[in-house]
Amino acid sequence: MMKMLSQSPARNVFISAGLFFLLLAFSVPAAGTEQDPEPKRQRELIHLLVQDCGSCHGLTLKGGLGPALLPQDLEGKDNEYLSEVILEGVPGTPMPPWNVEITENEVRWLVRRMKEGEINDR
Repeated sequence: MMKMLSQSPARNVFISAGLFFLLLAFSVPAAGTEQDPEPKRQRELIHLLVQDCGSCHGLTLKGGLGPALLPQDLEGKDNEYLSEVILEGVPGTPMPPWNVEITENEVRWLVRRMKEGEINDR
């Protein structure tokens, strides 16, 4: 009986640690997975794309001062490259950095929408 009591605290710590890591594993998204922005933020991001980006890329995103942003124009362009251009801008051009307005996750979501042609600001 005495031996069981002396092992009990160590066993409890081991079980508690195991449960903690098990809960942690199920509560943290797997590497490489991202959450889509909340619906309200999605609408704000699409509005930003159409209105703010559209002021240079055309309100229909068919091009203007900046290049077209339609799926066929973005085909073959790497998502990470497009995200970096949006976040960091292009020095020496009118393309400003947008990293003060949108997060990396949000810009990746926007790039996916643009490449899939899922842009609707109505």
